[in-house]
Parts: sequence; C-alpha cells; structure tokens
Amino acid sequence: MTEPHAPASAAERCPPWLWPVEAALRLTARNLDFLEEAAKISRPPAPGWATANTVRLDLPTMRLREFGDPTTGATPVVIDAPYAGHSATIADYADGQSLVATLLANGVPHVLVTDWKPATPEMRYFSIDTYLAEFNAAVDDLGGVVRLVGLCQGGWLSAMLAARFPHKVASLVLAGSPIDTNAGDGPIKRLAHEMPLKSYRAMVEMGDGLMPGRFMLAGWKNMHPAEQYVDKFVKLYENLADRDYLDRTETFASWYENPLDLPGVYYLQAIEELFKHNLFAKGEFVGLGRRLDLGRVACPLYLLAGAEDDITTKEQVFAARDLVGTPKRAIVEKLVPGGHIGLFMGRRTLSDTWPDIARWMREAA
Repeated sequence: MTEPHAPASAAERCPPWLWPVEAALRLTARNLDFLEEAAKISRPPAPGWATANTVRLDLPTMRLREFGDPTTGATPVVIDAPYAGHSATIADYADGQSLVATLLANGVPHVLVTDWKPATPEMRYFSIDTYLAEFNAAVDDLGGVVRLVGLCQGGWLSAMLAARFPHKVASLVLAGSPIDTNAGDGPIKRLAHEMPLKSYRAMVEMGDGLMPGRFMLAGWKNMHPAEQYVDKFVKLYENLADRDYLDRTETFASWYENPLDLPGVYYLQAIEELFKHNLFAKGEFVGLGRRLDLGRVACPLYLLAGAEDDITTKEQVFAARDLVGTPKRAIVEKLVPGGHIGLFMGRRTLSDTWPDIARWMREAA
C-alpha cells in the first residue's frame, strides 16, 4: 500500500501556461526510445564552420577555435559562444552571416571562438566552475589578456571571468546576455520562476545526469508553437521552387535541430542560482572560490540588445550598466531592431552594428 502524497504547495504547482510543457515532458518520458530513433532519422546534418580555422586547444569542455592571424601581436578577441543547447557555429553561421568573418573584415586580425562540446555521461558533474576554470586556462594560453565578446549565455560566463580576473579582460562586449535575470518580463524569466525546480531535476534524471538537448528544443518550440509546428511548414510549401529559400532553411535547420546535451550539474546550477535566485547580479554567486562582484569589472563595456528579443530582454542586458565598476563614459548601449539570434548572425546587424563594435574594440583603452 502506498502512502498518500501531501497536497502540492503553491510553489510546487505548475502554472496553467506551463501545463503543455509538463505534458510534453511526461509524453517524452514514456516514449523516449521511440523519439530517439525518430530523431536519428529526421535530424539534418550537424552544422559546420563557414570560415577556415584551426583548433588551438582541445580541452574537456571545449575546442578553442582560432581564426585569422595569431602573429599580429594584437590583443586576441575571444567570442564566448552560448552554451545553452546549440552549437557555437552561430558565431560563424554561414557566408554573409558570420560574426567571425565580420570582425576579421573590420580590423580585428585574431579571433577565437569557444566551441563548447556536447556533454557526455562523463561530463554530467561538470559545474559552472569547470567551464570558468577552462575558460581562464584558454585566456592564459593566449597570453593572459583578451577582449571578450559574450553571446547570450556566453555573456554571463564572460562577465564572470571579468569579475574574477579583471586584469585579464581588456574590454567586454555583452550581446543579448542575461546579466540581471530578474529584469524585464520575458518568457524565459517567467519560465525560470514559475516552473518548479523539481521539474528541471526530473528532466536531468530522465537524461541520466545530463540535460537532454531535445528537451530544451521542445521547450523553445513551445514558446512559439504556431510558428514552429504550422507556419514554417506552410512557408516551406509556398517556397518549394525557391532554391535560395530552401538552402537557407536547410542551413538553419542544421543548427537549430541539432541541440546539444548539457551537464546536469551545470544546467541545474544555472537555473537555480542564476535564473531563479539571480545570485550573480546580486553579487552573491561564488566562482572559483570567490564571491563574484560585478563592481570589479572596470574595463570598457559595450551592451548590445535586440528590440524584439524575447529570449534575453533588453532590460536584462542594459542592467549591467549599473552593476559594473566601469565608468559610465566607457559604456556603450546599443538597441537594434530584431530578435535574439539576429544579434549574432542577422545580416542587418552584422553589416550595420558589428563593424562599429569592431572599431570600438580597437580603440577601447
């Protein structure tokens, strides 16, 4: 005879708008083997890199990819790509849509990208400290001083490095980066606060200690279900004769439909400490043995946000202005049209905004 369960508290109950997510998780759990086999059949090829590069370092967490000429003597620019479930190739997405190529073409001769690896079972206990430590090792390998460009989740890791080792960061660009996760009112903030932690833990348990990328992909698609499950197929049917449209759709699918698994410890730590409790913005997050104070970040700072970004709202990015120790005169804020991904690979933002950022990095003291 089983013991009766106590009624769920208000904090444990899932809000109605999240019921489809909870239902999807239960369905996924019951049909895990089937879904995995179906994904192997339908998944497009993994994305590639658009620009020639070499692997400078091969670490347990990442491959540090090197672009351009490392012999120029210029301070290296490191693009810290997001580690949130998709490939780092978003920084070098395609010809004409490459942040790497844009920087190289605008006077930045030496660019590197953190190509974070998909988590394996052996990586399930990796924490944020693991990634911060290896990121720091990569900076040391480059001479100990770099200019950082943090994209989305790569932004808070870059800001952590700058807070922990301020003498190693000559300038910092935060593009679509959630620094104050309590700011604004986007769906990610609501999801983090309203979905109980036990639901996130259950997903990690189903992944045997990893956060499966396919679970995250289902969650992202459920943010815009009509677009993901109906509209894009209608558009595809309407454009079957358009070779360019089909090629662009295939390129995006190769990136979007190939999600990465994440270490369970890292993922749950980010959810609980950063997105639920906002410890980094509050100056209470401990990284590599020390409390990380954003006030120690004193380097020139460029904040880039998308006006229609519902992944990282502009308020979460621009809040960094009042948290860092950088003088206000050394901070640039830029709000551009468009959504989240367009900040990194949108043709308009790459042509209109990133050349100015490249110039700003060259001139930043």
